[in-house]
Amino acid sequence: MSEFGDAARNGLSPAGLEAVLREVGAARYHNRHPFHHQMMSGALTKAQMQAWALNRYCYQSVIPRKDAMIIARSDDPEFRAEWRKRVEDHDGSDGWNGGIARWLKLATGLGLDADAVKSEKLALPATRFAVGAYLSFCTNRTLLEAVASSLTELFSPVIIGERVPAMLAKYDYVTADILAYFDKRPTQASRDSDFALAYVMNHADNPERQQAVIDALVFKCDVLWAMLDALAHAYGEKGNIPPGAFDPEAA
Repeated sequence: MSEFGDAARNGLSPAGLEAVLREVGAARYHNRHPFHHQMMSGALTKAQMQAWALNRYCYQSVIPRKDAMIIARSDDPEFRAEWRKRVEDHDGSDGWNGGIARWLKLATGLGLDADAVKSEKLALPATRFAVGAYLSFCTNRTLLEAVASSLTELFSPVIIGERVPAMLAKYDYVTADILAYFDKRPTQASRDSDFALAYVMNHADNPERQQAVIDALVFKCDVLWAMLDALAHAYGEKGNIPPGAFDPEAA
């Protein structure tokens, strides 16, 4: 059981629930991960940056799919109208002029082949398992839990605010144009997290539901953390790249 496993045992006020959710982010969001700290310090090689971008594409590409599953599960037209903005943000108007396309631009700007990135065949097995677990969670758990799992967006502006300036300062091959994906994300994430947090506050109205939303956020933080764990294991000093995954020396 995590440190938050019985946080709602006695019931929480809305303010108390929000405080616990923010504590989850402070303790478990992936801006605390050593791989992120290496990125911020300029310690990653270009190959490690490429591996990060290629594997993260798997996560980016599943976001509109998991959001479509959330939309399909709601019988509230107002909820669906608000939530579909997330799909539009990532897919754009034609599938390739939104956030996914901008992430692909980041990956190719780092020297990766676009078709190889889009195929996701070179991604780490652990990445695919983590992303698949997130899609499955949003498909099979309650709508409230699925919404709560998106609350990592409460902390997204923080990591972007750390990541972008550091990447521009520490890596001479990274440009503002390559990082265009991040231009809109703080505003989008704040809009989306405000809506999701209000939904959670309104619907997590007993200890059981409150604990479910806390656990959902812990789970999502674990997904993001596991993805960086996999990168650190495969592309760290010992070089534990699994068969079939992106190999910088073979590229």
